[in-house]
Amino acid sequence: MPPKGTTKKRAVNDGSTTHTPTLAEQLSYLHNPRPFKNPNYIKNANRRTKNLKTVLGQERERERVERERRRQERDSHAMDIYEVKKELVDANEEISTYLSIEAPPSVLPQRHYCDITGLEAPYTDPRTGLRYHDKSVYELIKNLSPSAAKDYLAARGVNPVVR
Repeated sequence: MPPKGTTKKRAVNDGSTTHTPTLAEQLSYLHNPRPFKNPNYIKNANRRTKNLKTVLGQERERERVERERRRQERDSHAMDIYEVKKELVDANEEISTYLSIEAPPSVLPQRHYCDITGLEAPYTDPRTGLRYHDKSVYELIKNLSPSAAKDYLAARGVNPVVR
């Protein structure tokens, strides 16, 4: 350690040494081309985000306009009895909008959850009907009294039948 008050003299950079990039600079992706970005993209300064109230209001207006259009089409056409019945069925159909989202039932099988832990349960105890996650939970289920097993089944909403 040098004595206090003395400083090391620094070498003067005469420009002959080149900059060696650090490891962070070598691994950086900052200057690499980004093919996923469009170089010709120009952001629209006039576009603004809409809040939920605005979106819902626009959906209601779109529904109203669609219902009005259907009513005018129905009134303007001369129809026979079959077409009137068909039009009544069509009028009862809802237009899919942001407000009225309805989906058909899932085609995937219903998931089963462990009655003890709440995790996914691939197994069911044949004696009690309780679903369980793994063998450690099964050991616990084997030691349950019939009244406790009934309580677990009742919590799931199953009519408990313990043999």
